[in-house]
Amino acid sequence: MNITTSSTFVAADGEGYELQMGRWSRRLCEPFLDFTGTASGEDFLDVGCGTGCLARALVHRCDFRQLHGIDFSPVYVAHATQHNADPRIKFEVGDAGALGLPSHSFDRVLSLLVLHFVPNTKQAIAEMLRVARPGAVVAAAVWDARGGFVANRIFFDTAAVLDPKAAERRARNYTRPMTRSGELGNAWRTAGFQQVTETTLSIRMEFASFEDYWAPYDGKDGPGAEYIATLAPADRAKLREAVRLAYVDGEADGPRSYVAVAWAVKGVAPT
Repeated sequence: MNITTSSTFVAADGEGYELQMGRWSRRLCEPFLDFTGTASGEDFLDVGCGTGCLARALVHRCDFRQLHGIDFSPVYVAHATQHNADPRIKFEVGDAGALGLPSHSFDRVLSLLVLHFVPNTKQAIAEMLRVARPGAVVAAAVWDARGGFVANRIFFDTAAVLDPKAAERRARNYTRPMTRSGELGNAWRTAGFQQVTETTLSIRMEFASFEDYWAPYDGKDGPGAEYIATLAPADRAKLREAVRLAYVDGEADGPRSYVAVAWAVKGVAPT
């Protein structure tokens, strides 16, 4: 089985992911865990653990029994493992649509910023329910990419003006599954979860300068870098300058702060 087909996210390097999204995932972990709740003595599953930010946040939240993190990317799993010294935490490569874990094994099943990159979302949610114990909390969050992800829209909206192919990528990026209002809740109810609750979570993405903002696009991780890699040098330079002008927005280069909003849902596995 080729597990990389379980995600459409381009993953190349753990440090690259940290620069592209990990620094913001760490920030989003806190309101997400406020929403999901935590309890000591529980067994946690992190579906799409990436470089392990949710596990690190949980270490400071509660005295859990064990935490199992799975991710489709071997390089992200290696990064998470390298930076983990807690024997209760285990990271491994896996497929969100075929978890390969025993049924009814976890008290809390969480997925942060992952489901919108899973081609078969229904199957992944069914797997999250399958491995949850009766009465377990199962929760997920994804970006409101269309209406609440300002830093990302600056890049793709600018690119779409310059290149019809970028407009096509923008359309795909902002119509991913589970990214519209109510989609997560409907999916949770359809899957059979009880006590389904939906909310939005907000953070700020703060950049020191345009170079700080642009650095992830020079990398290899995520949709933006994936698009940049298709451009000829002249087109890349043209896009960079256009995005720079959007970033500075008539003022001197320097710090900028953009809001980022995520949809979130939680439900209880039937007893």
